[in-house]
Amino acid sequence: MRKLLLLLLLTSSCPGFSQFLSNLQATKNDALFTTYAAPLSRSFYKLDQGYSLMFNDSESGVEIISSDGPNFGLAVGLGNATRFRLKELFKEPVITTSYSDILKYNYFPFKEVCIDVCFDVYSSGSAFIEYSVSNTGKFEKEITLMPYHFYPAADSVISLEHDNLSDGYYYPLSKNPDSWMKKHNIPIQTSLRAHLLSGLIFDSVVSFNYRPSSKTGKPLLATDDIRRSLQLKKMALPNAVAMIGFRTIRLKPGESAVFRIVLGIEDVGCRIQDGFGKIKPLLQVDPVNIISEDEKTYSKIPLIKFTDRDKEMLYWSCFSLMRQCMMPAEGKCRTNYYVFSREPKWGWGYGGQVFHESLSMLAYVYMDPVSAMNSQRVFMQRQTADGYINYRTGPYLDETIPYDGNGALTTSAPWFNYINWEVYKITRDRKFLQEAYASGKKFYLYYVRNRDSNKNGLCEWGAEGELESVRDARVAVWDNVGRPMSFEGPDVNSMLVKEARSLAEMARALSLAAEAKQWDDLAGQRSALIEHYLWDNTTGFYYNISKLDQSFTFRRVNDLKIKEIIGFLPLWAGVSSKGNASKLMVSLRDPGEFKRNYGIPTLTAKSEYYNPIGYWNGPVWVQWQYLICRGLRDYGYTKDASEITSNVMDNMIWHLKQDHVFWEFYSADEHQAGWNKTYIWAGIAARMLMEEYPAAVPENSIRGKVKK
Repeated sequence: MRKLLLLLLLTSSCPGFSQFLSNLQATKNDALFTTYAAPLSRSFYKLDQGYSLMFNDSESGVEIISSDGPNFGLAVGLGNATRFRLKELFKEPVITTSYSDILKYNYFPFKEVCIDVCFDVYSSGSAFIEYSVSNTGKFEKEITLMPYHFYPAADSVISLEHDNLSDGYYYPLSKNPDSWMKKHNIPIQTSLRAHLLSGLIFDSVVSFNYRPSSKTGKPLLATDDIRRSLQLKKMALPNAVAMIGFRTIRLKPGESAVFRIVLGIEDVGCRIQDGFGKIKPLLQVDPVNIISEDEKTYSKIPLIKFTDRDKEMLYWSCFSLMRQCMMPAEGKCRTNYYVFSREPKWGWGYGGQVFHESLSMLAYVYMDPVSAMNSQRVFMQRQTADGYINYRTGPYLDETIPYDGNGALTTSAPWFNYINWEVYKITRDRKFLQEAYASGKKFYLYYVRNRDSNKNGLCEWGAEGELESVRDARVAVWDNVGRPMSFEGPDVNSMLVKEARSLAEMARALSLAAEAKQWDDLAGQRSALIEHYLWDNTTGFYYNISKLDQSFTFRRVNDLKIKEIIGFLPLWAGVSSKGNASKLMVSLRDPGEFKRNYGIPTLTAKSEYYNPIGYWNGPVWVQWQYLICRGLRDYGYTKDASEITSNVMDNMIWHLKQDHVFWEFYSADEHQAGWNKTYIWAGIAARMLMEEYPAAVPENSIRGKVKK
């Protein structure tokens, strides 16, 4: 590190950018998503590291952190004081730029010392952080810079080594896939090596292992000075390897010192010099070029003239969430695909695509139409000759989940043709339409052939029905009455109506009038069956029925008359008569049932099984909110759709302000969220906002008027 020069230069202002995310003035109290991953062009699956900005914990440093990887921070000394924790700062961080892969912010540890930071996840295996330290006062200042780096080593104490040739540091780094990844043989690289280079000549470097004492629980550090100044015990880690560099500089008024730290992660089998060689160019990468590329990517997003800053933050954050989940072609995927989350990385969300997560493409297609089409092509490429598409599809996974007993294979909830048609309405790509129609016909026919066991024209969920139905845990009917394969429901059949109608629209767009009529007829026939058998006029709701006798009774009289969110899907599918739709609105508008504080719960609040932060027995799932709001608008209930949208956004915004992430689901009643964070399908909130502000999007994009 001593061979690289410390740059001293006059403070200069960066050129302005026209895009919203290039000109932020966001604090910890703003509804901004602050998780970052490598761009689509420089991502790879087996070794992939994402990061988040930690800037809302008063006891923590202003740090770039990751769930299972390296972390960065900076302590600054002036006089006898050293500051790095949020509560110690003279002025807390203000984010000025934030895209899916790059972040810029500034803060003041002391009154007249400004720190400008640029952090970029350059690739799945590399990142850099650049600090510009400025003296904004009237007198010369002597400032001590202490950039620190730590890695939570879960299994043992590991050591940091210095490489004389590169003047860099390296240490072993291990990844521990969760049980789901191990069970499914997901090929995540586990034995790695981290390489560190810096553009700063340090006066001294201290590396040490952080390890709690078995007797006191306090950390064992190299010196008491480090413990006092950086308070690394606040990390609350079982073990860690850490490095602190010390450099004292003198800055005249208006001067700045700029330095960069580069991290690379490679397989442990990689030669040490090769590892350093790969990341050395990152010392010179210009962030302006990276931001310019992001601006081009984000420029396709429809502009909405928001009067509400919170909603504007949410809107753009949705696209950053979805963008960073996209991965390039790899393994079995011949085109780009997506994962549910990259930071944190968890097995269930890192295996590959599923139809219901692909609902997020209804929003993402506006940002990157090619990538949205390609992610749908991933399903087409894996489709078998009989039309079957497996449950989860990834670069190294074809998850079929055979059902014990009859060997039936699990597929996904039938939203395939619906998503393809919605994507086409935006892209207008005729080649994609032809591919989607050919594949979609086969899938529809496979589904109705294998999910209508009594051949009465109504389908039930098949194979592992809990997974296929999307609602895979804490479902009132599944848990208290019987398994989903026993019932013909308004969910699966409404979806199939929408599938048939989507195929009809595709056929018309392809000038296949006869086929379009056949699909329309199938949709009409199924709609009539739903209205006749699944509608209960007494309670004004759609329910599951027993496939044995098409009644609402399975084990006890009317035990299937449980009001769940699936009862509103006939609105989205256009199945309901106007009279039935009007009666449905009674339950939807009842505060004791489905009109809750923050959206439509998955189960009526009148049920004893209701839990607003359970799973599918009460919480708000954003993608279902979109579907129901879409149906409400189609039936003319625009005011109700707007109110639901506003309520859902309120809870999402609250959480973005608190923890700056998106969640798998949200409470219907309180400011709570649950289970998995940084979840791609929450991005469909952007589409909800587009439809709330339709002037932002061309009418033919939303309504789907097809160019012949």
